[in-house]
Amino acid sequence: MKFFLTTAIDFVNSRPHLGTAYEKITADIIARYRRLAGFETHFLMGNDEHSQNVFRKATEQGKDPLAYCDEMETVFRDVWKRLDVSFDDFIRTTDRKRQFPAVQKMAQACLDNGDVYEGAYEGFYCVGCEAFKQEKDLVDGNCPIHNTKPQWIREKNWFFRLSKYQQALLKLYEQQPNFIQPDIRRNEILRLVESGLEDISMSRAGQSWGIPVPFDPTSVVYVWFDALINYAAAVGYGWDDELFKKWWPANLHVVGKDITRFHCVIWPAMLMSAKVELPGQVFGHGWVYFKGERMSKTMGNIVDPLDAADRFGPDPLRLYLAKEIPYGGDGDFTWERFEEKYNADLANNLGNLVNRLASMTERYQAGRVTATGGGPLAGVAAESVAAYRSSMDLHALHEGAAAAFRLVSAANNYITETQPWSLAKDPAQAGRLNGVLADTAEAVRIAALMLSPIMPASSNEILRRLGDDRPQKGRRLDADGAWRASGERQILNAGALWPRIEADKGVVSVSDENPRAPQAPVAPVAPVVPVAPLAPGAPTPAPLAPEVPQAPLVPEAPGLITIDDFMKVHLKVAKVLAAEKVPKSQKLLKLKVDAGEAEPRTILAGIAESYEPEALIGKSVVIVANLAPRKMMGQESNGMVLAASPDGGAAIVLNAEPATPGTRVR
Repeated sequence: MKFFLTTAIDFVNSRPHLGTAYEKITADIIARYRRLAGFETHFLMGNDEHSQNVFRKATEQGKDPLAYCDEMETVFRDVWKRLDVSFDDFIRTTDRKRQFPAVQKMAQACLDNGDVYEGAYEGFYCVGCEAFKQEKDLVDGNCPIHNTKPQWIREKNWFFRLSKYQQALLKLYEQQPNFIQPDIRRNEILRLVESGLEDISMSRAGQSWGIPVPFDPTSVVYVWFDALINYAAAVGYGWDDELFKKWWPANLHVVGKDITRFHCVIWPAMLMSAKVELPGQVFGHGWVYFKGERMSKTMGNIVDPLDAADRFGPDPLRLYLAKEIPYGGDGDFTWERFEEKYNADLANNLGNLVNRLASMTERYQAGRVTATGGGPLAGVAAESVAAYRSSMDLHALHEGAAAAFRLVSAANNYITETQPWSLAKDPAQAGRLNGVLADTAEAVRIAALMLSPIMPASSNEILRRLGDDRPQKGRRLDADGAWRASGERQILNAGALWPRIEADKGVVSVSDENPRAPQAPVAPVAPVVPVAPLAPGAPTPAPLAPEVPQAPLVPEAPGLITIDDFMKVHLKVAKVLAAEKVPKSQKLLKLKVDAGEAEPRTILAGIAESYEPEALIGKSVVIVANLAPRKMMGQESNGMVLAASPDGGAAIVLNAEPATPGTRVR
């Protein structure tokens, strides 16, 4: 089985930003998943260099355009390496061995088929898009993507008869409804083609930066006609027939939603004209916004993905982009949200699970467990793997990540329910203790396997601690995703994988019984603020003048209370029976808790940004039991979950040591 996928190639007039990285990371997750599923996979990326934006940038820096592109290739490759993107091939449109013959062959084939003719073009041209725009597509006279005013251009061009292929394209969309995904992109393109197509320019006159038109040496191939051909050029079109036969057609093109028109209309029409088989699917992903605004090189509001990778490693960023943004839709990134999800998913949930398992196994069983069969976690694992596979096959990366984390949460709850620390106190329960730890370890192994395309380095480290030190390419979902009911393993206790981010509390200690008990506060660490490096030869800035010390603010001391006052507050242990998110609220979780009363009570707790609902089920918490009922979001809350809520930080549920629900806390 073979699987060939590509990403859009990038203009190199500036460094990659988070929006660019989103496409490459998610495509890499798809590629890694396909390898895990047993496919011989070829993953192509590259740079688009014949752009006038690139030529202009090189000229501004006083550099030869090709020398500038050579430098930027190093920049881009370094970013992708640091984000752990595992491409198999990297093509540049200046590649004379592959791109030049492929472009000239396709241009000639389209001419020979009667689909290229000479004419003059007059219209609006957006430099940022490197594309002509119809006046009806402008917003207040500006390009809707770059918010800049297009130039009016008139020049001699060679045209491609795109209008000829309107009915053929509509037939393609009808016969292959999955050719364009997700459905929202398919519907957009369908409406566009149904409204009529115009012939498009495929050359630019009087320029030397580009691939010469084979039948007109005074013109170069227009950037989009050139760029699209890279997908076929990389695997032999025009220069290696055997290689092309092996890999073409591509199974999947991953592109941004702003360029689906080129990939879903112009590209298949070009292939039809040149008598080349069409790719299997084009997937148009959404945009990543920063605080609600689109990131764009042209608009200047970009986030460098290496800022996150340098602070936390690439895996937390990869997980955030895969899990928090429904693939195909738009998503938002803020540093605050990123750190909250880091704490909730990694420090509190997965990292907490790995740490507790390793520490208890080391303490109670000298680090060794022996599988004894399959308890309740085996069923959860089988369901999670099935859901994961079906989601990832459809490129629903967010649902695949969620399936893996359902198993993580179930394993955390299993520890809470079985209480290994209690079993360890009774020698007669030694077999039961081993079974609990062995089942938990097996659940962790399978969860790490599922997460390996998303968090490759972290998953490999978890699996190494569980005794599997094979490289990722040596694992297969069919064989390794099945529950192992026999065998012995040594578990390594190697410390925390993801220390919790505590801007104002410092480190949080972890114990088996109380996985998130806070330490005594330590001095807060100043947040890291990325600073742009000085340009070469730039003068060193003068030191800042020291600030005049100001008198510290002295908080008002809380009023003292008597023991009688304190006894008016009824604190009780409660066990969380069910948890769910409150619709239209980012902060509230609806908890059903057993407080040792005749009926469970409902409490709305403002901890949704810190905890997934599943992670709380089965946990013991402390509640204020005699708080007057309060209406929130149209629902009544009967009590309060005791938690520390650092200013600007995430809430921390304070777990009681496991005790009978209803036990009074004094």
